[in-house]
Amino acid sequence: MKTRVLSLPTELYLLLFLFFLSARGQDTLLHHAGAREGADTARATIRDSGFVVEHGLRTINEIALTFDACSTQKPGGYDDRVTKVLVDTKTPATIFLGGKWMLDQQEHTRLLASLPQFELGNHTFSHPHMTEVSDKRIRAELQKTEDLLFKLTGRHATLFRPPYGEYDGRVVRIAAELGLTTIEYDLPSGDPDTVATRDRLISWVTRKARPGSIIVMHINKRGWHTAEALPEIITRLRARGFTFVTVSKLIHDAELALPHP
Repeated sequence: MKTRVLSLPTELYLLLFLFFLSARGQDTLLHHAGAREGADTARATIRDSGFVVEHGLRTINEIALTFDACSTQKPGGYDDRVTKVLVDTKTPATIFLGGKWMLDQQEHTRLLASLPQFELGNHTFSHPHMTEVSDKRIRAELQKTEDLLFKLTGRHATLFRPPYGEYDGRVVRIAAELGLTTIEYDLPSGDPDTVATRDRLISWVTRKARPGSIIVMHINKRGWHTAEALPEIITRLRARGFTFVTVSKLIHDAELALPHP
């Protein structure tokens, strides 16, 4: 795939955007990959190489629910109750699929792809610590997952979530070269924690959610009480005036809010 490279005018425009966000009282919604390598200043952009999306605009009452589905040492499971809740409540979501998980759950992968309210993202093939592997391995993890996703569903991902939330400039750059925008989150639900009961999940997520939040949960049965908590989380956040959108919609709406020179 063709590498997307920032031109000088684009860089200047993006710096103006960051200035614009600051003037409006926004915290930075996207971070330069170098921020985790000792950089002091975060810069903002959307869908360009070297940057990471952590949340949407804080002035728009939109929230993105995201779910990770991965297999590590053991085959990953699938919690169909989560899908049922999302479908029954007409709630869009972004689901990041691991390659090994898709091999284990081929029919469920096809099912998720058939539901128009879901967008599918890349979560690597074998869920490694991406900052600790070679450039060649990074590229293989992403490309192998892309190839399998297309084989099973006929769809390509445009979004990538690094395992364990770990990334550096190298990981983000290679993902961008493959046409993938790196997606983090600002609200970890904590659903893999065995002490995170239904009520604790509901309380934590609904208290901490903000405009533009990207919430991470799990659909591979690593979330012990995710399906039980999800209906009430959706109900309470909608009651607070939030609209659920996919991550791509969150990004798109932030793009529309960009100041135009």
